[in-house]
Amino acid sequence: MAILTRDILDEQALRAQVQSEPCGAVISFAGVVRETNEGRGVTGIDYEAAADVALAAMEKIEEEARERFEIEAIVIAHRVGYLAIGEASVVIAVGAGHRPAAFDACRWAIDTLKERVPIWKKEHFAEGGTGWVAGVKMKS
Repeated sequence: MAILTRDILDEQALRAQVQSEPCGAVISFAGVVRETNEGRGVTGIDYEAAADVALAAMEKIEEEARERFEIEAIVIAHRVGYLAIGEASVVIAVGAGHRPAAFDACRWAIDTLKERVPIWKKEHFAEGGTGWVAGVKMKS
């Protein structure tokens, strides 16, 4: 399942969506807004996306993850809108029979999301002003 939302991401609820009896491993990754980037203080980030394209790319990543790794389920969720320090911008949850497949699939999914999905972020700096962060390379 791919989710693009303005709502707060509930990591525990997303983990519950991938947990089932065949799963001996359920893991999740949460990317959160941090207070610095490249030595500059950050107070928050605005995330924007081409929603239809982003969701389609996220669904493709999920499909590929199921083909590449021995996993039972995967959920990729990303927020858009303004996020404050400490808020989760992305959560990926994976359920698998064994931990190596779960860890490998989760890491591959976040790395691939960063490469392919058209979600852009504009940082708000502590000293004032904003700046766009270099974004997606849009590989197919």
